[in-house]
Amino acid sequence: MTSEGRCALIGMNFDVERQQSESDMKKTLGTITAAIFGGMVALGAYLYFVPNQADQVAEVRIVERNTPVQFAKLPVRTDGTVSDFTYAAEQTLNAVVHIKTEVMQSQMQGMNPWFDMFHPQVPERSVQSTGSGVIISQDGYIVTNNHVIERAEKIEITLNDNRTFMAEVIGADPAFDLALIKVEEEALPFIPFGSSDDVRIGEWVLAVGNPFNLTSTVTAGIVSAKGRNINLLDYDPNREIFPVESFIQTDAAVNPGNSGGALVNTRGELVGINTAIASRTGSYSGYSFAVPSSIVEKVTHDLLEFGNVQRAYIGVSISDLNQDLADRLGIDDVTGVYVRGTTPGGAAEEVGISEGDIITAVDGKTVHSVPELQERISQYRPGDDVMVSVKRNNKLLNYDVIVTDRYGSTDLKSAPSLAKAERMGAIFEEVSRDDLNRLDIPAGVRLKKDADGRFKRAGIREGFIITRIDKHKVVEPEMVADMLDSMEGGVLIEGVYPNGTVAYYGFGI
Repeated sequence: MTSEGRCALIGMNFDVERQQSESDMKKTLGTITAAIFGGMVALGAYLYFVPNQADQVAEVRIVERNTPVQFAKLPVRTDGTVSDFTYAAEQTLNAVVHIKTEVMQSQMQGMNPWFDMFHPQVPERSVQSTGSGVIISQDGYIVTNNHVIERAEKIEITLNDNRTFMAEVIGADPAFDLALIKVEEEALPFIPFGSSDDVRIGEWVLAVGNPFNLTSTVTAGIVSAKGRNINLLDYDPNREIFPVESFIQTDAAVNPGNSGGALVNTRGELVGINTAIASRTGSYSGYSFAVPSSIVEKVTHDLLEFGNVQRAYIGVSISDLNQDLADRLGIDDVTGVYVRGTTPGGAAEEVGISEGDIITAVDGKTVHSVPELQERISQYRPGDDVMVSVKRNNKLLNYDVIVTDRYGSTDLKSAPSLAKAERMGAIFEEVSRDDLNRLDIPAGVRLKKDADGRFKRAGIREGFIITRIDKHKVVEPEMVADMLDSMEGGVLIEGVYPNGTVAYYGFGI
């Protein structure tokens, strides 16, 4: 083939390749054009049918059972922007305080028993502990856990602005692990109560505490569960301590120093008092538990008004209703609390509630478990009229129950007056069952505080447990003042110190 022929063939091949390339390019451009057009159509449809993201953040749908759909807007700043957690933090940080307590404990290690025989005064040391508290009124009332201030000789609180005050105990209740203390100051920031009944599983909450006195700290989480019973609180019928546990469980980071701090919703309302953590190490590990505000509000009002908590009972023994029990009873629905029995002459029996009934609601609020039922009833005082709904033979019945105290009375009882003890310049307290068992004594009353030194002058140190006065057994704190008021001259006071040293004192009236 000639060179011209080769050149013509090469040129022909080149023309074929160029035509093929142009054809491929046209196909590619067509595909890109179709993709762009399809994307624009999809984007237009999305913008038309789907609300924008800002609307989704600013508006949260809340669906109530058997009620129309409602919309609850998150707090909005004055400039119209959504405030997320910052609003709740700003509203609550300054109302959470650091609490430092001082408790005197006897030094039992390394003591000489021969020295103790002749010198029964027990050396003591000061032990400090810390926690958090929540200001609930502008005139200085603070709620915290009972275990934070229990047996404290001194209670010092530090505000978020680093001001410090000494606090006094207004009242405390170990059955709910709550205490009310007060500082003398006006115009303090405080957190208003919210409704723990309205708190929903999955709802955002904030844990606000002051665990290390580094100013208040905020952590966020969601409500993981409600009505939790973790068997945390002590049961002691001898001291009439019948614990009620119906905790709100969250995954907000809470450490031991957060005890007594606030659990708040996104509106900055108090929905619980942080009380415990589930931990193998003593530090935060995923779950924390708070006393619901429905209980906190009622307990603090009782402590303020009466000095103690007015507990309500309906007079039933109960258990959770599970599938096994439901199968034995031949019922399909496992919602409610099973009545195993009633107290003879109690409030429930009086109106006709009987063994085998299933309690489904209290005042129209559904109960699913024993802790939930206990939480509902604990919101009332003896004498209150409560509607209890029960299911019997697949029929729903409503009963108006007048709740009573543990002894069947509807009277409201105030805490015993400390006036006589205070006139003597001393304060006495009950001794725990554990201490009584450890010291092997049937009963006794502890000298908690000797304000004017009258007992100290007789050789009696604070912490001494009085068991007898002139051979008469001492059982309650009020008995000490009553017995000493009724006697003349010298009396013999018998008792024991926390280290087990028995002592006898002559006390002049």
